[in-house]
Parts: sequence; C-alpha cells; structure tokens
Amino acid sequence: MTDAKTKAVGGGVAAVALAGVLALAAPLIQKLEGVRYEPYRDSVGVLTVCYGHTKTVQAGKRYTRAECDALLAQDMAEANGYVRRCMGVPMLRHVEAALTSAAFNLGPKVVCGSTLQRKAQANDWPGACAELDRWNKAGGRELRGLTLRRGDERAMCEGPQ
Repeated sequence: MTDAKTKAVGGGVAAVALAGVLALAAPLIQKLEGVRYEPYRDSVGVLTVCYGHTKTVQAGKRYTRAECDALLAQDMAEANGYVRRCMGVPMLRHVEAALTSAAFNLGPKVVCGSTLQRKAQANDWPGACAELDRWNKAGGRELRGLTLRRGDERAMCEGPQ
C-alpha cells in the first residue's frame, strides 16, 4: 500500500473511532447539560446557550436546534482534542467518552496537567476515573449538580461492572 493510501486508511479508522467516542459522549452531555435555546447565565455567571456552549454566544438571540446541534458537535470535538493530546495514551472508548464529557464541561484543565492525567499515563485507570469526583465545584463551592454529573462520568469511565 502506498503511503498516501496508508494515511487515508489510518485517517478513516481514526475518524470512525472518534465518531464512536462522540456517539457515546453526546447523550451523556445532552442529558447533563440540558438544552436552552435562549442565552442565560450559568451558576457562575457565564453567558451560556444550547448544550452548555459558552463561546460566541449572542445575547438576546434565539438559537435553533440545528444551531445547537452544530455547536455541540464543535464543542465535543474541541473537548476530545484536549483529551487525546493530554492523555497521550490509548484509552477504551467509554473512558475517552467520559473524559470528553468532563473536558466539555470543565475545559482542558481536567485532563491536562491534572492528577487525573498523571494517573492515566501511569495506567492507573481506576484511579484516573476516581479523580473525576474531585471536580465538583464552581466558583469555589461544591454544587450538587456537578457532584451528580461527575458520578455519571465516573460510572461511564469505569465501564460496565
């Protein structure tokens, strides 16, 4: 096989793997975020719309479902990019999906430069998944919704028992 064909096949496999991860992450994120078509302030005052989208939000605009779905896809791909870059080790699909959900909500800090990252890179996946429980605060205070969210993400991360 030529180099170009090898790269094309490898890229296709990577795209399919990514699609599988995002297919697992999307329902979890949608459930945990809920959807709101009109911008609102979240628990720490950040202007938010759709499924927790916080960038490029236009105050006063009513978003369509199609716009929200497109923003969700962009935000999930960005979050997954952090997971893949910062973990740097192979992960089971359900682990990657759980970490993508966490990075979607928290940003890259949960997987880049964290104890969770160090444990994952040491192949301590139970420890890495357990670290999710620690990320349940916003504005310096513990929020029940974040505690429940991290529990759902941890359950996905740990996989079927």
